[in-house]
Amino acid sequence: MIVNNKPHQWKPNATVAAIIERDGRFLMIEEETPSGLRLNQPAGHLERGETLLQAVAREAREESGWLFTPRGLTGIYLADAQHGDITYMRFAFHGDAVPPAFPPRLDVGIVAVHWLAYEDISAQSARLRSPVVLQCLADYRNGIAYPLQLIRDLR
Repeated sequence: MIVNNKPHQWKPNATVAAIIERDGRFLMIEEETPSGLRLNQPAGHLERGETLLQAVAREAREESGWLFTPRGLTGIYLADAQHGDITYMRFAFHGDAVPPAFPPRLDVGIVAVHWLAYEDISAQSARLRSPVVLQCLADYRNGIAYPLQLIRDLR
């Protein structure tokens, strides 16, 4: 592929997401996006030097304030951005979380943290950051869970 007259190597963007359930409700964040306010799991990009588990714990803390401990891998998802030439590879983890001890300072763009039932999230599918959000929850609800030992970091 050629972009701006330079060879362009396609690489998916590695992201992580935290699936956190409590009393039948899921922790969701509401965030500003170029397409307006959207619902998402606490999620974001893997940063240089992080493991996937470190990244998902950091993203959960930064976007919701909750301290997330991954217990398993729900799935790995490839999805193209709705607009643009970006492909995301999302590693979705499920686990436990404890509330913040102090009012958290959330990432820029996060406007609210919600606990929503799956049915409420599904009913707002047009407001989801991407279709992957609901697919991750559906897979989790269907009991898909891989052990964390599946993840190997050989750096």
